[in-house]
Amino acid sequence: MRAAIIAPPYPLAEAPSPSLGVSYVASAFEQAGADVLVIDYIVQQYTPDKLKRTLDEFQPDIIGSTAVTMNFPVAAKIMTEAKKVAPHAVAIMGGPHVSFDVVNTLKTYGELDFIVIGEGEATIREMVDQFRGGGNWTAVKGIAFRRNGEIVMTGHRDLITDLDTLPLPARHLLPLSRYRALGFPVTMITSRGCPYSCIFCLGRRMVGSKPRRRKASLVVDEMEHILSYGFTRINIADDLFTADKEKVRDVCEEIRRRKLKIEWTAFARVNTVDKDTLVLMRETGCDCISFGIESGNPAMLKRVKKGITLEQARNAVDLCKETGIMPHASFMVGLPGETPDTLNDTAAFSKSLDVLYGYHFLAPFPGTTVREKIDEYDLEILTDDWSRYDANSAIVRTSALTPEAMNTFVAEYDREFEEAWEKMVEGYINKTNTPEDDLRVAGHFRMKLVYQILSEDLLEKCGNYPIDNGDVDVPEAIRILSKRIEQSTASDFKLIYQAIQNFVDSGYIKYKKANDRLSWYWTHNNKLEHYPS
Repeated sequence: MRAAIIAPPYPLAEAPSPSLGVSYVASAFEQAGADVLVIDYIVQQYTPDKLKRTLDEFQPDIIGSTAVTMNFPVAAKIMTEAKKVAPHAVAIMGGPHVSFDVVNTLKTYGELDFIVIGEGEATIREMVDQFRGGGNWTAVKGIAFRRNGEIVMTGHRDLITDLDTLPLPARHLLPLSRYRALGFPVTMITSRGCPYSCIFCLGRRMVGSKPRRRKASLVVDEMEHILSYGFTRINIADDLFTADKEKVRDVCEEIRRRKLKIEWTAFARVNTVDKDTLVLMRETGCDCISFGIESGNPAMLKRVKKGITLEQARNAVDLCKETGIMPHASFMVGLPGETPDTLNDTAAFSKSLDVLYGYHFLAPFPGTTVREKIDEYDLEILTDDWSRYDANSAIVRTSALTPEAMNTFVAEYDREFEEAWEKMVEGYINKTNTPEDDLRVAGHFRMKLVYQILSEDLLEKCGNYPIDNGDVDVPEAIRILSKRIEQSTASDFKLIYQAIQNFVDSGYIKYKKANDRLSWYWTHNNKLEHYPS
């Protein structure tokens, strides 16, 4: 049994990291005894020809993909193309979007054979058993498929009670050298489940209302596993990491016992942090916490069932500052009943915190309360173009606010930010910045360059060229590659050269010589990647 799992493209603005969902899916297939290939289009360019070459070589029996709402259209497009290339293979999609838009997805995309609904690891293992013998799909809970032209849903699957039975995410199947070059943290979880009922969130419905925690020793095993691949930063993506004080203490004490040198970040709710917990987190490597505060208006927080107060938000931010952890606050624009006054409250409160903060637009994803009970709210959803569900522009209106007014509000914040950024870039050029500001500017430009090299396959396109016979002069080969990449980008040669030199020194890229040509390639955990590029 051969399973090809596709990680669909994801924009740089969303800080792409090694896909946790794809890694868990791949590990479930591996645990079921399948031979698994991950085709990662997050850090390489997707083209139909490349997909065809990969599938022709691998010859999968199953092709799977996951997607969130924002990248569902491109994921569905790739799956449609994959089914044309390999019509014998069974096409499966899972993830939060299709889990709550099952019927529309199957009706619209005839190439898809199955939808996996909700938490998928146990479902996948049972499906593999059915593929091998029987095909009694109604016996597998948590899936949907077509039979005689009708859509069949097999009923609710219980959540996995013991998360410790899950294997480690199969990150070894990902093109990790590419992700290390990009430099974002690796995401992991220590638990699943969220008892809160925010009307704009899928957490409770996707992973259940009762938190299920992993054993601290296994959590830190995974941290060590991530470090062994050369990553140095981890992001804990639990909805409620700090809510379970005992778990936090156990994990931090295990990090301390093993003397791990690691930098990590976490998401947290403002009503779940205290000084003692934050001190312990800081002492064991946590340097940043992101809080979803959403609004600076108390009535709005109640309306969206956020379950926090502004006093708790201010206290959480102050505690982070006191304990040496950098707080970051996120606010949402376009919530039900939003008015100019509620936006002004949010603007005033966000500025008063004196921390890094940002705005996101409400995206009413399938499965959220706000979408399913839209008639109960002062809100109108203006589009079902899923590609616009990236929280970067207004796709709703309220009785008091047009989408244009929402966009203008955020644009004003962006303008202030851009002015400060342009001043910092100017200082970088004129050499008048502080060293810290110079690092921020250089890091930003390097990140954009690296993502362009990855997402446009510039190493593959520019890294194959004729050379003279004889030994390879490595510095000259790096210079030639950098010059060729410069011709395909708007980046400065010096920045490109430094990035390529770092790739070589770190082992992310290597070259091979054949006759009179030199070819550069990305390594895959110090090995040539096992699918065509």
